[in-house]
Amino acid sequence: MIRSAVLDNTLKIAFVGSHGVGKTTLCYGLAARLKRSDISLDVVGEVARRCPLPINRGTTLDAQSWILHTQIAEEIVAASRYDVVICDRSVLDNYVYLLLSSGAQPKLEQLVDHWTSTYGLLVHVPIVNTPRPDGMRSVDPAFQRAVDERLEKEVALRDLDVLHLDDLDRDLWLDRVEQHVTGLGRPAQLELP
Repeated sequence: MIRSAVLDNTLKIAFVGSHGVGKTTLCYGLAARLKRSDISLDVVGEVARRCPLPINRGTTLDAQSWILHTQIAEEIVAASRYDVVICDRSVLDNYVYLLLSSGAQPKLEQLVDHWTSTYGLLVHVPIVNTPRPDGMRSVDPAFQRAVDERLEKEVALRDLDVLHLDDLDRDLWLDRVEQHVTGLGRPAQLELP
């Protein structure tokens, strides 16, 4: 397996889940809290919003491949510059959209498995509300649920350790994630309060 000294020295945290569940809000909320402690960090935003190809139900293998590889590239750049990288999605949930549109892609499975192992923390954000129109993502609640269910299936198949947020305690989500990050205690230069 290919190892990267850059990734080994960076704590990567990824918020995963279907679209419209609040991942972006949590990413920036966590970043603000950690920056108050002078943590050197960057946020890798959701790359699907910049994809030049169709997304949502009309997506293609090419579009999802672009998204997946762009996500990896942006994480590499961020990890080369910062101690902590907070990701609005991971390669795994990007791959879930690919699975739903195009089926399993054996040539990408090894890459997805390897890259998923580079996250120090995966945080699953549950569906609390139906998606609201934002001009990009599908507002179909059935599609939103299909993405979430497939993500949970992929997490189970890969036996991943994921912090699952409770859909009833939304006001405490950031507190819970921050406490979990504090408990990780790595890398050494991260001395969180």
